[in-house]
Amino acid sequence: MSSIVPMISSGTAGPLGVLHLPRLWQKASLEAVGKLHSDYPGCGKGYDQMVLSGLGIDREEFLSYIKSSKPSYVQLEEWILSKKGGSLDQAAVKKLNDDIRGYIHADDTRAGILSSAGRKDDGSIKDAVNLNNLDDWATFYSAELK
Repeated sequence: MSSIVPMISSGTAGPLGVLHLPRLWQKASLEAVGKLHSDYPGCGKGYDQMVLSGLGIDREEFLSYIKSSKPSYVQLEEWILSKKGGSLDQAAVKKLNDDIRGYIHADDTRAGILSSAGRKDDGSIKDAVNLNNLDDWATFYSAELK
C-alpha cells in the first residue's frame, strides 16, 4: 500500500476560513485508510488539536466520523457546521488562525527541520507553518524523488 506525505500546508484554509483544517482532514483521512506516511500522526497534539479545540469539536467524534464516513473536504466542513448550529464563531476562528500563524517552534526543533531540509539556520525562518512546510517538502523529496 502507498504511503503518502501530506502536502497541504497548515497555512491553508478552506471555505470556512479555518487554517490547518484541510491538512487535518487530509492526514486523518489518509490514516483512516492506512495510507499516511509513517512520519506523520493522523491527528497529533499540536496544530491538529488546536483546530479541534478551537472549533469545539470532540477529537474522538471527529476521528470516528473520518473513519466511518470517509468524507470529502466539503462534507467535513458541512459536518462541522452541523455540529456548530450552522455557523462558526468568527472571533474564535480569528483567534485560532492567529495562534496558528503565530506559533514558533523551539530553537532545537527549528534547527533540526532546517538541517534535514538542507537549509542554513540564519534565523530568518521562525514560524512553525513555514518550518513545517520545509519539513514536508524534505520528507516528500526523500520518499518520492531521491
